[in-house]
Amino acid sequence: MNVDIHGQGFAVTQALADHVRRRLGFVLARHGDRILRVSVRVGDENGPRGGAKFCRIQVHLLDAPVAAIEDIGADLYTVIDRAADRVGRVVVKHIDRRHEGRRESRRGTAPERAGGEAPSSTQPTGGPE
Repeated sequence: MNVDIHGQGFAVTQALADHVRRRLGFVLARHGDRILRVSVRVGDENGPRGGAKFCRIQVHLLDAPVAAIEDIGADLYTVIDRAADRVGRVVVKHIDRRHEGRRESRRGTAPERAGGEAPSSTQPTGGPE
């Protein structure tokens, strides 16, 4: 899996890059054959003054829309963990939707019931007497 990691306003350390790759590996390994590339941007919303850290992850999928997530928080490692977990769930949704669409197109329309309509009960039911 090709993971591209960039820091906005600071250099990405080897430890930070390893953490990102490890977390993404956990959540995306199952669908690695359907992932073209992953783009990760980490940084500080307030620049050199410090404050809220962010992590933006885009997963470019084969035959499915791009899964994109952004998370913001005080601790960069926590933000990366949350973003990785969320993007993992989004990737599964995109792949499942794509898979369902293919399955429906192969099946065509739902078969009609014999006799036309669904049975209905128009007889009044017995109530308390």
